[in-house]
Amino acid sequence: MRVIVAEDSTLLREGLVRLLAEEGHRVVAAVGDARALLAAVAADPPDVVVADIRMPPTHTDEGVRAAVRIRTEHPSVGVLVLSQHVERGYAAQLLAAGAERVGYLLKDRVAEVDEFLEALERVGGGGTVIDPEVVRSLVGRTEPADPSARLTPREREVLEALAEGLTNTAIAARLHLSLSAVEKYLATLFDKLDLPRTGGYSRRVLAVLRHLGA
Repeated sequence: MRVIVAEDSTLLREGLVRLLAEEGHRVVAAVGDARALLAAVAADPPDVVVADIRMPPTHTDEGVRAAVRIRTEHPSVGVLVLSQHVERGYAAQLLAAGAERVGYLLKDRVAEVDEFLEALERVGGGGTVIDPEVVRSLVGRTEPADPSARLTPREREVLEALAEGLTNTAIAARLHLSLSAVEKYLATLFDKLDLPRTGGYSRRVLAVLRHLGA
């Protein structure tokens, strides 16, 4: 795949460039700030962008704002963002535009090379990847008044797998369930989360956004 890397840490940026090149991907640009990232994407849109959430000049949300803009202006470009910590608001912003070609990973996951590369390929192929640690943190944070508090432990497991971007078939394999059982669990949890059957909206995306606090 053709990839653009945006990371202000020179060491990590060069490490990512080398890793991707060794795996047969073509890094068409490697930049250190959000402005340069947007310019590089506009000049030559890649298959996937790998970007840090916090970049110069303020090191707050420049990266995620650039990622959201790329998703809007270049919908065919996959976006995989890296974060040092769980940022539920940023994850919600990324998913608000839909659950295709988007990923959110903690930086520690980059050290797990196979998992990182699998996430990159899934995003490049049109899928969704949410770091398991992010999902566990978000799914576990419920208040009594929150509709998600109604979910059974098994339904939470299904929702956690859903939030990671797994398909129904992959969820069935992970949880050792039949495909029809997964479909029933999803239908039940959608109802418990008060997600209407409304045209134009994906209940899968809405379920994840509910837990992200969007």
